Amino acid sequence: MWRKPARRCGPHVFREPTYAVARTNNSRCRGWTLAEMMVVVAIIGVLVKISLPSIQNTILTYRLSAAAASAASAVQQTRFQAIQIGCPYTVAFATGSTTYQVQWEKISNATPPVCATTFTNVGPAIPWTTSGGIRVTSSPTFQFSPGGIVTATVGGANCAMPCSFTLTNGSPSTRTIVVSGVGNVKVTTP
Repeated sequence: MWRKPARRCGPHVFREPTYAVARTNNSRCRGWTLAEMMVVVAIIGVLVKISLPSIQNTILTYRLSAAAASAASAVQQTRFQAIQIGCPYTVAFATGSTTYQVQWEKISNATPPVCATTFTNVGPAIPWTTSGGIRVTSSPTFQFSPGGIVTATVGGANCAMPCSFTLTNGSPSTRTIVVSGVGNVKVTTP
């Protein structure tokens, strides 16, 4: 009885059964060579290197959008507090800082509330972003009356309503937050 010789594929030895019919094509060992694996790794490396700047830019854009949404939310929440409590409130953003400060004129919990004539901090400054590199291009302060009307100053000068300020992260993208005189807040992308 004729028997095919054992076939070697790497560390494994394959023996054909004795009743097997000889195949017409020679089957080879299937697998990857080191050269093929190196080519695949090199291609993946080139693709990552090409796409990395795009991925980083996308991440920066998402962080900027999140910071703008947080700053816009701070303006809206402060306005709602002024309406709910019944005393004037302010929210101030400072250039070179990633926090905002809320102040109010409330001095008692009486109903109706007794409002003071000067503003005091409600608490510590609150961060509007934790991402580095995002900054406010001006220093706006928005004051909200108990009726919800908004007035604003930027760097100490009155700002005509609607008043806006811009956030930037050093890349070409920016977000502008526009606040109307009745408290509508909109984030725009130039």
